[in-house]
Amino acid sequence: MFLLFPVLVLGNTFWGKTGHRVTGAIAQNHLSGKAKKALDDLLDGQSLAFVSTFGDDIKADRSYDMYNPWHYVNYPLGVLYKDSEKSPQGDIITAIETCTAIVANKANSREQRVFHLKMLVHLIGDLHQPMHTSRAEDKGGNDIQVQWFGKGSNLHRVWDTELIDSFGMTFTELAEALDRFSKKEIKQIQAGSIHDWVDESHEICGELYDTVKVGDKLGYAYSYAHNELLFEQLQKGGYRLAKVLNELFA
Repeated sequence: MFLLFPVLVLGNTFWGKTGHRVTGAIAQNHLSGKAKKALDDLLDGQSLAFVSTFGDDIKADRSYDMYNPWHYVNYPLGVLYKDSEKSPQGDIITAIETCTAIVANKANSREQRVFHLKMLVHLIGDLHQPMHTSRAEDKGGNDIQVQWFGKGSNLHRVWDTELIDSFGMTFTELAEALDRFSKKEIKQIQAGSIHDWVDESHEICGELYDTVKVGDKLGYAYSYAHNELLFEQLQKGGYRLAKVLNELFA
């Protein structure tokens, strides 16, 4: 049996800045009064979209390298997270649980709570990028080399940034267009826990592996076939981030 511990995923992470800001902007529209007040205090009035890229921004400082394994989890396809081998370095699920606990505890310093709140916003986004819940043996799709509109790329990068960048809308335009569900529909999307959500992303990831092979030339046809899934994951990330924050500051 392979011990599929998380490995460092190089390059961009989850949708790039645009996607993270979409999830933050959608979540902002569905916060409770208590959550809005608490967030406004801790974030000094900054929006969720504004702080959503924090988890990637700090990667420029090598002193934060210890947090790299927080952005993803690798486990075999067809296996549930609860049944998978866990990394001693932690993963996206243990990271979200850690962040939630630290933010919830008012005995912690303001600096600690703010840092982990910004990380939490980022990580709920990462959780919905399917290639962040993928296989260790190909580094979350980084080793699956393809072409994107004639330029060298890989499956991970396609799902991180290239699909959403090719669509050509700003994060505010996308957030406005995608935030269109009824309260009943949103509650259905928000159902379950982070353990359910990671397994959902993991299953989607398995399906995405079947869509390409090394050397494929991807472009308009791939976008047409997968943009709907891209948008669904952004919507889920936004509505579920709102749920996590509303429960955290209830």
